[in-house]
This record gives sequence, C-alpha cells and structure tokens, in this order.
Amino acid sequence: MAKSDAKMIKVKQVGSPIRREQSQRGTLVGLGLNKVGRVSELQDTPSVRGMIAKVAHLVQVVEGK
Repeated sequence: MAKSDAKMIKVKQVGSPIRREQSQRGTLVGLGLNKVGRVSELQDTPSVRGMIAKVAHLVQVVEGK
C-alpha cells in the first residue's frame, strides 16, 4: 500500500507529560508529540491506535481522513 493511499489520522497533545510514567512519555515521543498543542499526522494502523489508547488521557484525535 502506498503512503498516499493509506488512511491518516491527526493526533493533538492536550495534556502535559509531567508526573507521568517514562513509558507514557516515550509513547508521546513515538507519536511525534512532545509539547502541549502539537499536532501530528500519522498512518492509521493498529500499532498507532494502540499507542493512542495508551496515552488517551493526554491526546485527542483531531480528525481522520
């Protein structure tokens, strides 16, 4: 599947990683987020969905194409 054909999902960080476990901080970095208000566009795959679920209290799905 070409990257242009893949479904994309936009994720926005709405919570601070301060006083969170190191694994949650690493998950945010893996999603391309590290500051409140940042938006990252990622491929909609099961692994990305799992990462979003792990830090669901810190992120918000903005829109999905």
